[in-house]
Amino acid sequence: MGVPWFVLQSTGSAAKAGIVAFCTMLPVVLAALVGGPVIDRIGRRRVAVVSDLVCGVAVAAIPLLQFADVLQFWMLCALMAVTGLFRAPGETARGVLLPTLAERARMPLTRAAGLYDGASRCAALTGSALGGVLIAVLGAENVLLVDAATFAVSAPLFAFGVRGLPEAQARPRVEPMSVRTYRRELGQGYRFVAATPLLLSLCLMTLVTRGLDQGWSAVLLPVHAREELGGSVDLGLLEASFGICALTGALVYGAVGSRFRRWPVFTVAFLIVGLPRFVVAAFTDSFAPLAVMMAVEGLACGVLNPIMATVMYETVPEELRSRVLSATTASFQLVTPLGGLAAGFLVDSAGLSSALLAVGGVYLLATLCPVVFPAWRQMDSAGSPHDRPEDSLPRGSGSKRV
Repeated sequence: MGVPWFVLQSTGSAAKAGIVAFCTMLPVVLAALVGGPVIDRIGRRRVAVVSDLVCGVAVAAIPLLQFADVLQFWMLCALMAVTGLFRAPGETARGVLLPTLAERARMPLTRAAGLYDGASRCAALTGSALGGVLIAVLGAENVLLVDAATFAVSAPLFAFGVRGLPEAQARPRVEPMSVRTYRRELGQGYRFVAATPLLLSLCLMTLVTRGLDQGWSAVLLPVHAREELGGSVDLGLLEASFGICALTGALVYGAVGSRFRRWPVFTVAFLIVGLPRFVVAAFTDSFAPLAVMMAVEGLACGVLNPIMATVMYETVPEELRSRVLSATTASFQLVTPLGGLAAGFLVDSAGLSSALLAVGGVYLLATLCPVVFPAWRQMDSAGSPHDRPEDSLPRGSGSKRV
């Protein structure tokens, strides 16, 4: 929340906050589109560590340039673009190791996915709760320095934690890297997604909802907190409320989720996380109703990522995970850069309430997809042999299963 609030505080413009969000997310998409084979060639451990270090330097540069009174808006956009460029490969490199680590720990994949998402939620919760208070106490510039320091801690922790893990190292080069080899390896990921109806459906729906979520978190909610609520402290408390409940939802699903069918749980949860928060924000200018709604939304949202992660890991062979997860990340984020940009201009042109209702209406249509289209019911049979297109596997992989 530090960067959106810094932009709103320093410029007072929702449109500029949207532009910064666009500059942050567009490189995420570009890196994810082409990064899968690179992750395998360089090594997942190395990619994750470099990602953290570069992002930390870029974030730290923003307040340092501000303190020197030389920060220009284009510099802010460029620095956030750098963080976006390195963010996607780092996240993919870490995420694809989860099934391997779960297997080594003799932990069911559903539980591991719930705990992994729970850890992410816990970090977001801590950041939101502290961020809102620290912005009020220290100022947005100093909070960004704290944010940069967290990257400096993350890099050595990951480097130490997966040292010696074969799956984290660079893949042996069967043939030298060339444009032809790179294109073939890159295409394997996209062909696998296109040939798997459930993965393709997940990508298409999440493509829309991630863009709408970006508009909410980068523009609509911060503007609502600034204009209708109590400012950065209320913003931090709202995100903390969401984070606590999302963490609870992820941990509870990790513990008991294997007892329930995935499709009904996923469908109901997605309907809850969509339209209701936008309606509540549009029709109330008080803190309590939105806090309650975001708490309920958080509980529902907590089950979504573990379900999607489990489905993907069960469906995708290990040797294709970097490429397929890069492809799915790219598809998930393809519209995301436009989400903040569109929301910012929509607020400036139509007003906050109209923007909230318009975005919420589109979200409702997207979350109805699992109800309407039959491919989503395959969630309960993900990982079975007939769900995996053999012609998308690389040569020599045979019929290896996860």
